Amino acid sequence: MRGRFVVLEGGEGAGKSTQLACIREWLAASGREVVTTREPGGTETAERIRALLLDSPDGSITPTAETLLVFAARSLHIDAVIAPALAAGHDVVCDRFVDASFAYQGAGRGVDPTRIAALESWVCGSLRPDLVIVLDIDPAEGRARAAERSAPDRFEREAPAFAERVRQGYLARARAEPGRYAVVDAAAPPEQVSARIERVLGDHLTP
Repeated sequence: MRGRFVVLEGGEGAGKSTQLACIREWLAASGREVVTTREPGGTETAERIRALLLDSPDGSITPTAETLLVFAARSLHIDAVIAPALAAGHDVVCDRFVDASFAYQGAGRGVDPTRIAALESWVCGSLRPDLVIVLDIDPAEGRARAAERSAPDRFEREAPAFAERVRQGYLARARAEPGRYAVVDAAAPPEQVSARIERVLGDHLTP
């Protein structure tokens, strides 16, 4: 039996790392084998692409190049990690996936969403998450949280308007397909966010 594919999305400072652990523990408690991973990344080469995306040495990455780099990393990630784990019956929990491309490169950078959809079809085939949880937070609050964690990366240094476009991109995706998406208020205390996520998991996934 194919495993379940759960994706956690959201802007900077939304608390994805904390809640990724919550999801992993919830799935494991029911006896599931769980693989946790992230995008961009998940393999050695994809992690190198991630490093380039987060801190371009010469600042020359255009929106088109950024989109292609993300999907190049995604192709490696799917082939080496996600697809084999799902085929083995393991659940996969991923920190960001294709929705991040529609939010960051599409809504944020202005890349034509039909081009992103074409890349999704080519790279992902029929693979789609069973559940996408969007951690929603005001970008200013999220960036303040992120600043406490580490120095800002290339995306966190963008203007506030960029972060708001990304947020609205996520929310638009969730509104378009409410049966497969759940939006969770990430501004609440972490334990409240975790409780809400556990309810979402219980509503959407069978044991």
